[in-house]
Amino acid sequence: MVRTDDRQDDDAIRALGYVPSFQRDFSTLATIGFAFGGFGVSASIAITFNTPMLLGGPASVTWCWLLGGINCLALASCVAEIVSAYPTCGGLYGASAFLCPKNIVQGSVGWIVGWLDILGLVVGLTAAESGLANTILSAVSLTTNGAYTITSTKVVGVTIGLLFIHGILNSLRTRHLAFLASSFIFINLAAILLIVVLLLAMTPRSDMHTASYVFGADGLINGTGGWNNGISFLLGLLSVQWTLTGFDGTGHISEELRRASWIAPTAIMIATTASVIFGWLINTVLVLCSGSFAELPGPTGSAFLAILLLRLGNRLSLFIWVTTCMINFYMAVAGIQAASRAIYAFSRDGGLPDGRFFGHITNATKTPLRAIWLTVFVAILPVLLNLASPIAANAVFAMSAMSLNLSYVLPILFRRTFHSHAEVMFKPGPYSMGDGWFGAFVNIWTILWILFSSVIFSLPTLLPITALNMNYAAPVTVGVVVITGLWYVLSAHRYYHGPPTSGIGKAQDAEGSESDKGSNAAECTITSLP
Repeated sequence: MVRTDDRQDDDAIRALGYVPSFQRDFSTLATIGFAFGGFGVSASIAITFNTPMLLGGPASVTWCWLLGGINCLALASCVAEIVSAYPTCGGLYGASAFLCPKNIVQGSVGWIVGWLDILGLVVGLTAAESGLANTILSAVSLTTNGAYTITSTKVVGVTIGLLFIHGILNSLRTRHLAFLASSFIFINLAAILLIVVLLLAMTPRSDMHTASYVFGADGLINGTGGWNNGISFLLGLLSVQWTLTGFDGTGHISEELRRASWIAPTAIMIATTASVIFGWLINTVLVLCSGSFAELPGPTGSAFLAILLLRLGNRLSLFIWVTTCMINFYMAVAGIQAASRAIYAFSRDGGLPDGRFFGHITNATKTPLRAIWLTVFVAILPVLLNLASPIAANAVFAMSAMSLNLSYVLPILFRRTFHSHAEVMFKPGPYSMGDGWFGAFVNIWTILWILFSSVIFSLPTLLPITALNMNYAAPVTVGVVVITGLWYVLSAHRYYHGPPTSGIGKAQDAEGSESDKGSNAAECTITSLP
């Protein structure tokens, strides 16, 4: 029996020109768990803590998280508003063509946004998997008292193995993925509580750093080898921006959600707000209890783990480290789910030269298995950077944040610029910032922040620049934009015209039309969802 909420959600999808194909098994709790687990705050901080701590110093850790977190909340609100109005698995890519008038070539907009989105999601998945591989190998090294040596070859091998494991998990039915998402929200919260409480309880008050070290001038330590103090401080933004990126990941699973136009934006805002608060708390406590700066990052190469070992000893540190591995494990599961839905949506609209082969839903699981396994194999390619240079491989963190954030710029700009245009007439969903000054301010500020942070992510973290420490994030991102842009101009414009805006209110094929009879789908709007 089809639930009333599911029927209304499916009517909304038909009104956007698509035939409902997914099983809506994600409840409110599961959706919040997916969004919160996708950020994986404690695990993400464990992976990226070295960057702000060692390049900018303790003050960079605390202030950059707060600065970046506030701006990420603004970005999350912009994304949530658009996802609420257009709850399709295309996310902001799927919404892009609905937000601009016909005199702007809608196909080119969808093409640019779609490729930036896919690039960001895939390299973000690679970063999460590589981070998990490093944490697992660090745990092994910890249990052998450093006798086990971590090499680039081992990192690559474990990362590829993890990609296949997570591909298999994503091949399960949607209800199983929803169960995982619901379960890991409690593991995430437990890990945060353990880290904060144990560090504060087991660090003697006399060993805790002063406020000037944690927040002030004493905590500004330039470790870049050549950048000025301002740049070294701002490089700390990479940790928070990588952690709190991929906001539209929840949008990409919106066709698997119940009451999607309500729950998707709600989950985005709850998960982002909680992650900003908990992340700042973890970072502040880590710095407060960090001991001598000269001892970091320690034998393991991880400043996060070195602080745990200093204060908690081997056994408790290993327990918390294993917990962060579990959280990172789910981050990768969520990463494949979001990226595969983005690839599925792009193929479904004819964006890939595959004859819509990857825009296919497997009947047995009601999931896009072809897109899932394409995601797995494509994500292997950036992993191979580790064989060339682990420092160069770190560019995937900056590249994912940069690509995803840049993919949001055009939809946010068009939502504000053309909201009252006769060919657009933006109809907000249940979550809306309105058409007044507040919404306009948040949109404009967010776009400026994205452009500013993208410049920071383009900078090499160490000077002097060599082939081994070069930040390849900007060249690769620009290269993808240029190559796909030429592809569109020379060939793709003939067959790709963006999401089916001309099909609003209609199903795409006869089957959809038949199932829609009597449902009054043509009159259904997103704002009518309960």
